[in-house]
Amino acid sequence: MTSDPATDGPVRIGRFRWWHIDEVLPIEADLFGVEQWSAAMFWNELANGHHYLVATDTADGRVLGYAGLAVQPPDEAWVQNIAVRRDAQRRGVGRALLEALLAEADARAVRSVLLEVAVDNAPAQKLYAGYDFEPVGIRRGYYQPTNTDALVMRRTSD
Repeated sequence: MTSDPATDGPVRIGRFRWWHIDEVLPIEADLFGVEQWSAAMFWNELANGHHYLVATDTADGRVLGYAGLAVQPPDEAWVQNIAVRRDAQRRGVGRALLEALLAEADARAVRSVLLEVAVDNAPAQKLYAGYDFEPVGIRRGYYQPTNTDALVMRRTSD
């Protein structure tokens, strides 16, 4: 369990399990609309052994957010997603999830962590920049069906 002064109380970061899928789908729909992930996509991520986390409110157990990391040996990883329900944003939940993913990457001796973020998502880009992610490219039309470009960011460690 983590208690971050930026949150409205303690948030528990734990392993994302199959039973969380039904609870994260409405968050996906709200945040990402037509670009939301399906249940099958989450099932696929779990089946492939990717490292997924869920942030829950310790008071009522509801899912506040989730995040995933795909490690590609020997030393590269991709942040698959980080999402925080709207009523829990700006309380440190996304930061706690990102820190947990980066800790996992460090534990696996990953030297390069990459991610894609929508070019119009300035708050997320600012969060990532605060953790030493730097822009390295643009993927034109990456997010479909809206054809939104993605900024590729990378964080390297020695």
